[in-house]
Amino acid sequence: MTALRAVALTCSLKPSPAPSSTELIAKQLLDELRGHGVDGESIRVVDHDVRPGVEKDMGDGDEWPSIREKILGADILVLASPTWVGHMSSVAQRVLERLDAELSETDDEGRPTMFGKVAVTAVVGNEDGAHKITADLFQALNDTGFTVPAQGGTYWNGEAMTPGDYIDLDSTPEAVASTNATLARNAAHLATLLQASPYPAK
Repeated sequence: MTALRAVALTCSLKPSPAPSSTELIAKQLLDELRGHGVDGESIRVVDHDVRPGVEKDMGDGDEWPSIREKILGADILVLASPTWVGHMSSVAQRVLERLDAELSETDDEGRPTMFGKVAVTAVVGNEDGAHKITADLFQALNDTGFTVPAQGGTYWNGEAMTPGDYIDLDSTPEAVASTNATLARNAAHLATLLQASPYPAK
């Protein structure tokens, strides 16, 4: 059995090095996963030229193929999005569209390429929408072939009509920290099981 690896796709609209609440919660999840022996890295998608489309390589300088290789090399995908007017960011939507190409990609035994990989989500925002975004992310990721663990989504919503972001908090709220810990524990457990006993081939 090989060591588990995670990759976090941070779908903030803010390019680096701007501070990002979405980046913060993604890194918190990676820290929690490290506590379970899972190494990982975070990629801020907006820093890369990810072209629109539903192919694994849209050509002409498209940088999605390099991100895709990171996903293929990982056991756990962390997909983190901010909330904008009640919806996931356009960057997160583009990631889902690009993952659609995996529906026609298979491994050596005929299984979709993302079978055996675990996906978890994180959503932050100072407005409503986290539950709806999480549901949409879960559905798309599961359709693509990822497996979602029990309580595989974490989120923070600020108080309604009140300014302030997750990154501005003095400390992580206890409920969020507890959810992050549960998410990481369950994700690592599930990834270990799937590595040891993959889904059956056709």
